[in-house]
Amino acid sequence: MTPDTKARGYFARRSRLKWWEGLPWVLAVAAFFVLPDYMAFGTQVLITIIFALSLDLVVGFAGVVTLGHAAYFGVGAYTTGMVSAHLGWTEPISALLLAGFVAAIVGFISGAVLLRYHGLTLLMLTLATAICLQEFANVNEDVTGGFDGLTGVGFEPLLGLFEYDLWGHTYYWYSMAVLFLVFVVVRIMVNSPFGMSLIGIRENSARMDAIGTPVYRRLVTVYGVSAGIAGLAGGLFAESNAYVTLDVLSFARSGTILIILILGGVGRLYGAFAGAVAYLVLEDELAKMSPEFWEFGVGLLLVLTVMFARGGLLGIFDRLRKLFDRAAP
Repeated sequence: MTPDTKARGYFARRSRLKWWEGLPWVLAVAAFFVLPDYMAFGTQVLITIIFALSLDLVVGFAGVVTLGHAAYFGVGAYTTGMVSAHLGWTEPISALLLAGFVAAIVGFISGAVLLRYHGLTLLMLTLATAICLQEFANVNEDVTGGFDGLTGVGFEPLLGLFEYDLWGHTYYWYSMAVLFLVFVVVRIMVNSPFGMSLIGIRENSARMDAIGTPVYRRLVTVYGVSAGIAGLAGGLFAESNAYVTLDVLSFARSGTILIILILGGVGRLYGAFAGAVAYLVLEDELAKMSPEFWEFGVGLLLVLTVMFARGGLLGIFDRLRKLFDRAAP
């Protein structure tokens, strides 16, 4: 068997759908019928998963750690909000696509500068990028609403047919459709030769550069794509909440989405699903029990995950599967 044939076989096996990959989607559909009164919360969970997927591309597959990914989430949110509030653009799908496009452009431009640096310098520069954008939005309050937030955001019925109800049913299906399309694109990307090269760059960028891989160009490319997906999440957030505040650009949002990814499992795609559901449900329940000290419970879960489940929540299932495989005759 030639090396080329082996490589083709490996890519085919890696990209092949597994039976369990349908479970998250079945559960998402079932949640609509089992918990119809919680669809507004469910919409925020789906938006968070999209945001976490965008971060997983750069952190989990390319190995670029960032503390400022909320910058692109915020760019998407403000783009959608401002075209509605100031330009009267009320068609939701085109506004969402514009949000992703603008965030991607910002991601490509900023990535071309930021990714020339590495390590702690890169980490601080990504954080500074988000802080600068937040302060820019705060100062230009005539356009962004500043500290008080951007109001007057509203959109016509989805596809001209589906009204937005009080319980968030329409936005739930809308967000799920966007998540599905984003996930398909991301899954194809990470299982392609391009995705394999990103993993190689993550593991040993010097060796990948030595064999002729355009390391810098590929990092900028994936960073821009990741920013565009984050912008889609931000645009959905603005549409579903009908307002935008400075919080969409905050360090807290960047830190939270990184925590979610670590909880679920970095570089696993479905880690974004597990982490978002676990974090947001735990946050909601703990906040009901103790509005003042709920963060202690989340912090404790993160510490336990880092100490005993290095691969995140999905890593626990991997270990259990291996134990069963060893026990099997």
